[in-house]
Amino acid sequence: MKKYILFILSCSIISSAIAQEKQVKVAAIGFYNLENLFDTEDTKGVRDTEFTPDGKNLWDENRYQEKLANMAFVLSEVGKELCPSGLSVIGVCEIENKKVLEDLVAHPLLAERKYEIVHYDSKDERGIDVALLYQANHFTPDNSRTVELVLMDDDGDRNYTRDILVVSGDFDGERFHFLVNHWPSRSGGQKRSEPGRRMAGEKTQVAVDSIYKVDPDAKIIVMGDLNDNPNNKSVTKDLMCMSKIKNLSKQDMYNPMTSIFRNGRGTTAWRDTWSLFDQIIISAPLVNARGNQYKYHTTQIFNPNYLKNPNGQYKGYPYRTFAGGQYQGGYSDHFPVYLYITKDI
Repeated sequence: MKKYILFILSCSIISSAIAQEKQVKVAAIGFYNLENLFDTEDTKGVRDTEFTPDGKNLWDENRYQEKLANMAFVLSEVGKELCPSGLSVIGVCEIENKKVLEDLVAHPLLAERKYEIVHYDSKDERGIDVALLYQANHFTPDNSRTVELVLMDDDGDRNYTRDILVVSGDFDGERFHFLVNHWPSRSGGQKRSEPGRRMAGEKTQVAVDSIYKVDPDAKIIVMGDLNDNPNNKSVTKDLMCMSKIKNLSKQDMYNPMTSIFRNGRGTTAWRDTWSLFDQIIISAPLVNARGNQYKYHTTQIFNPNYLKNPNGQYKGYPYRTFAGGQYQGGYSDHFPVYLYITKDI
């Protein structure tokens, strides 16, 4: 078995094999549900009154700044075990607008990375959106768009939800495509709400297919809070994800989160049951790449102890901002997820 000595350089690892010289570059890509990152203003036409100084959450500037600091700290830490400059690309959800993202990336813990933002306002009733953050020296987007998800309620009225964000561009000399998702919630129960997520899965698959039509060897990363687990139909049937690498055809999508979920791990908890709603799904060409092209390496959940509730009924659950209507000063009700990709250099 080869042994490697690791030398850190920027966001990459240069690995020198004792038996044979080999250099490997590593990059990290992640996703995080920021759990209601709202500013303190009451925005017209948006249900955000609870996140104002006079609202039930007493959401004032102090709490807002503490939330920003907590989110910035987490994002500054994810992926650093192999990439000192952290995540090259980050998908986020549950953010109110572009302003909160600008405040987030300007925080001292993140400012030196000079993250830039791809964001579109959605028609979501609560005003929450998805977005992509990226380090411009690692990724240069040249095309972005949203895919609208049109849902109707039982009365035939429009049920506004989050759009799917699609961003394409140059990632360190290779073309990558990122799809950021926040699928409809399980409000009203898993079974009753399932059609919305199945439609989201279908829409995401259509977007993936449209990329493959232009580039049959496309490197695609689908990420997001899917509000479904890796074994639910929205993921396995509608997005048509495969759970084993050996079964992959050329244009399949591979879900590395399936094995993590089968081992009983998750990113969010409810009634003593872990769910793995936060997922990163990748295209077969990224799995099967060779040589000096980026290739999928591994996927992980980021869940250090400080992100876990330290005591009480919910000990070990994600340590969130509010619990039972009480301000906790925590982080999020979700753990982040991330993956490493590598290439020979």
